[in-house]
Amino acid sequence: MAKVTFKEDNCKGCGLCVNACPKQLLQLSKDKINKKGHHPAEIVNEAECVGCANCALMCPDCVIKVER
Repeated sequence: MAKVTFKEDNCKGCGLCVNACPKQLLQLSKDKINKKGHHPAEIVNEAECVGCANCALMCPDCVIKVER
């Protein structure tokens, strides 16, 4: 199982990571708004994450960290 963490305050909510996830485990938060006024990305079901790190590679602001 992989561990995925986000620097939520640096996320601009572009959604590129959401589209990059092959298992569709990421979404933009509906409840949270960060300091920049954006809905940050979050993982829906971390237990299903395979640790491919496509999300981290796609993120233009390097806010995602994937540990295997």
